[in-house]
Amino acid sequence: MNRRNFSAAMVAAAAASLISTRAFAADATPPKARNVVLVHGLFADGSCWLEVIPRLQAAGLNVTSVQNPLTTLPEAVASAKRVLDRQDGPTVFVGHSFSGMIVTEAGTHPNVSALVYVAARAPDANEDYTALAKTYPTPPASAGIVFDGDEGRLTEAAFLRDFAGDLPPEKAKALYAVQEPFHKALLAGKTTQAAWRSKPSFYAVSTEDRTINPDLERFMAKRMNAKTIELKSSHLSMISHPEEITQLILEAAGQRG
Repeated sequence: MNRRNFSAAMVAAAAASLISTRAFAADATPPKARNVVLVHGLFADGSCWLEVIPRLQAAGLNVTSVQNPLTTLPEAVASAKRVLDRQDGPTVFVGHSFSGMIVTEAGTHPNVSALVYVAARAPDANEDYTALAKTYPTPPASAGIVFDGDEGRLTEAAFLRDFAGDLPPEKAKALYAVQEPFHKALLAGKTTQAAWRSKPSFYAVSTEDRTINPDLERFMAKRMNAKTIELKSSHLSMISHPEEITQLILEAAGQRG
């Protein structure tokens, strides 16, 4: 075999290996898990999972909602890994919005049995997510981000309209009141690995999303070959559609399907 044919064979083998890995992630039945770790994204805190947590607990699952520091990606990943370290067996790792970055990076943890993305970022290893997002129309919420020095947040008008648009106003205002500011440095982080290439993955697309473009969500879900559901929802589907999100997590935990 000459050098050119040898190189071509190596490329083909690498591609076949990649396809095989992705097929495993999509087709494998997740191990039965009794633990769920939830991570929130920007403009929120751990309380954004309060509609889902009691439902998961009623199903007998041990649930932890991570308080994402929203400082830098490495610090956010480290915070999640400390929680994953404490789990006593197979664990479903769930991320909303920005925390899909954390799920993608930290999801290779040995305790993680499956990944669930809820209207979440799902980059590939070393991918520039910002550049990827720019290939789709800019969602309206982006115009509502304001900064106080290095700390960013959504204005109240943008939060109510573009982030939590299908929630009752009183609930949306309560969530706005607990909004945690994020640091500019957080947005500069890149994942170094993509857990969805080796773990069973699930994705909930929000079709009425005004924070992440729904077609971008569909692209990322399809690329990872995830089991995908679509919900007629704002960005906060775990609050407006908690039963559907709970059922998706239970499926990832091997408790239904």
